[in-house]
Amino acid sequence: MLFGNGYGRIKREVLGMKPFIKNDWWDVLQPEFEKTYYQQLRQFLISEYKTQYIHPDMNHIFEAFKLTPFSKVKVVILGQDPYHEPHQAQGLSFSVMPGVKIPPSLQNIYKELQSDLGIKPVSHGCLVSWAKQGVLLLNSVLTVRNGQAFSHKGKGWEQLTDAAIKKLSAREQPVVFILWGRAARDKISLIDTDTNVVLQSAHPSPLSANRGFFGSKPFSKTNEALVAMGEEPINWQLPEKVTQTS
Repeated sequence: MLFGNGYGRIKREVLGMKPFIKNDWWDVLQPEFEKTYYQQLRQFLISEYKTQYIHPDMNHIFEAFKLTPFSKVKVVILGQDPYHEPHQAQGLSFSVMPGVKIPPSLQNIYKELQSDLGIKPVSHGCLVSWAKQGVLLLNSVLTVRNGQAFSHKGKGWEQLTDAAIKKLSAREQPVVFILWGRAARDKISLIDTDTNVVLQSAHPSPLSANRGFFGSKPFSKTNEALVAMGEEPINWQLPEKVTQTS
């Protein structure tokens, strides 16, 4: 993938040489950025973005952290890998760019949302409004090659996102962790289940949604837990019209 004259600046700011998360996540994660595994990941990504078509675009790699500051996180919805087709990934788990066809897993999430809370599906798949309310839409791996699912698995992202989960779990204010599917449920070992709330079910993929995702009521259960914590519930109703930042 080719970049214009601004590539050097983007590379420095996004891949580890200057603060690139402009909120309290920077202080939380900076020790990770200084570790050997992240420096190796950084060099790998510089090469990948120069020579391959990578999703999301470089400016949206850390979008989940940028939109949902550490101190504002109420809920974590954990995904695995970014969407690997053009114009889909925007740096948020399960979410897609405005104007992009809604993927099957997200269609099933919308079906469960309607069944759970009576909220009718919108015509887009952009979940930015959830992120801005405190729903951290975090993938375990933050980048992927075009058309090659899991191609950046095992390169170092998991260590970084595991560290983020641990930091949230240890925070004084508890968090609701929503774990869909086996890969997400495997992260439960990182979470203090005595102080945080964990909601687990099958993945919303068409391959597994009928095996425990449908009927699990994660949205109402999340709001019940938040109210019990003294937090404002999430407004799960998405706006009808969106842009990348809305």
